[in-house]
Amino acid sequence: MKKLGFGCMRLPLTDKKDDSSVDIEQVMEMVDAYLNESFNYFDTAYMYHKGKSECFMKEALVKRHPRESFYLADKLPVGMMKCAEDKEKIFLDQKEKCGVEYFDYYLLHCLDKKNFKAAEEYGVFEYLSERKKAGEIKTLGFSFHDTADVLDEILTKHPEMEFVQLQINYLDWENEKVQSRLCYETAKKHGTPIIVMEPVRGGALANVPGVVKNMLNEKDSSLSAASWAIRFAASLDGVFMVLSGMSDMAQLKDNMSYMKDFVPLTEEEKALCLKSGTIIANKDTVPCTACRYCAEECPEKIAIPELLALYNKKINGDNVTADEYASLTKESDPSDCIRCKKCEKMCPQKIEIAKLMEKVSETF
Repeated sequence: MKKLGFGCMRLPLTDKKDDSSVDIEQVMEMVDAYLNESFNYFDTAYMYHKGKSECFMKEALVKRHPRESFYLADKLPVGMMKCAEDKEKIFLDQKEKCGVEYFDYYLLHCLDKKNFKAAEEYGVFEYLSERKKAGEIKTLGFSFHDTADVLDEILTKHPEMEFVQLQINYLDWENEKVQSRLCYETAKKHGTPIIVMEPVRGGALANVPGVVKNMLNEKDSSLSAASWAIRFAASLDGVFMVLSGMSDMAQLKDNMSYMKDFVPLTEEEKALCLKSGTIIANKDTVPCTACRYCAEECPEKIAIPELLALYNKKINGDNVTADEYASLTKESDPSDCIRCKKCEKMCPQKIEIAKLMEKVSETF
């Protein structure tokens, strides 16, 4: 497999305020273009695009291309389970929504200390191992959002896990909460193959501060900022796939241009990425990856990811207009936050969103 994976969490939309309004025609064009360049790994999940991502993959991919021409990955949302019976109910629902008899890669979704405990309590590891024996899962693993000691515990208790999906990027490499480097080293210690998610940190490393952009352009002005982030992750030993959530054809074409015949970064280029990460980290931006789990839970319908992106833009010293803020607050303002913290319970990055909404409101 080529190392660029097609992430299905940030598909193109017809209405940017409605995460379920996926532009299926554009998705079909992107899927075809991606497969035509010999890329073949698609990553979806039960909760993406308000629970409709799997259905869109059925329409754009499964119904239109031979099953053997692609790899499809899906995930069991352990954090959404309420009882042990949910695991089979969800798994069968996913097979139907995707229109497949088997998944090439299947993951326990978003394991952290809490979800790991629930997975063991509900017998998820045993159930999925049975599904693997039955041929409904070809390769079994999990995605992870916690500290390296928790990852070490999971891999020690469950050596049957064949891969792990980690948040790795040059900005989070030394981050105390994300622990990209430490988690990477833990997976390597166990000999567990790695898939990388959030290599561009939800777009933050595609829209870098001016000083970082100039540094990267001085090295090679023909390459996009996003390319540095994706190639940094893909250059790590033990990484066999890097996922990118591409929202339009331009992003897809850019990614394919340098990943079609991938060349790992030199040590000098890796050092440049890490230096860039240090500069960005010192900007005191919010580590939002725009996964949108928070927005789907918000009872006030606040545009949380978009507002945090605008806040980060301002922190980075870029120009932010009154119209940009106004367009995001027509229906609800960050000051409307009732501090229920439902959003925080869903946030993989453990961001204190309620507190930040107050700060965003004051800032703008």
